[in-house]
Amino acid sequence: MSGLGSSGGEGRRSPRLPAANTWITIRYGRIGKPMAIYRLYVLESRPDVVVTFQPRTPVDRPLVVDGFTILEPRSPVIWFTYPDKLHDIGLFHRTNGAFTGHYANILTPVDFIDRRSWATTDLCLDVWMPRYGDVQLLDEPELDEAESGALITKELADQARDEAAALMLAARTGVWPPGETREWSLARALTACRGGV
Repeated sequence: MSGLGSSGGEGRRSPRLPAANTWITIRYGRIGKPMAIYRLYVLESRPDVVVTFQPRTPVDRPLVVDGFTILEPRSPVIWFTYPDKLHDIGLFHRTNGAFTGHYANILTPVDFIDRRSWATTDLCLDVWMPRYGDVQLLDEPELDEAESGALITKELADQARDEAAALMLAARTGVWPPGETREWSLARALTACRGGV
């Protein structure tokens, strides 16, 4: 199997951003694993960021970091997707609505196929900023294994590491997560999508 190649923008479609108050479907590739397909409700759409809502996350088991549950099956997530960037950001919650922190997936820039369909591939690394505590880099062994197994090119693996390192540095210097993530809360998301979800 040939490795996942460069994330360069050549040949990529220009963004076809969705309208607010609509549903989109994202095909979420995972290296060495089956593709996942998610439906997200668009809360806000602007050229620099699209804010979406996943009312009930379809994970099959709790996501735990250092013994702390950061996401549970069917818990809500607010997502921030940035055109041309190698990461997104999720505001994670438990099923009772408690906010647990900011979670960034390192991924290929989202392909806005059309106003209702997106595609991207997860690049293994994740950056976790708990509500209380220090920023952490997650899943480094997964990326190392994908690279050693030729499932991803060295160039793209290095881009993923550089992106994660930049987010970690920004978090440690107090400039990440970005301001728009503080503009949204679970209460605001639920109010905005009432009737659509």
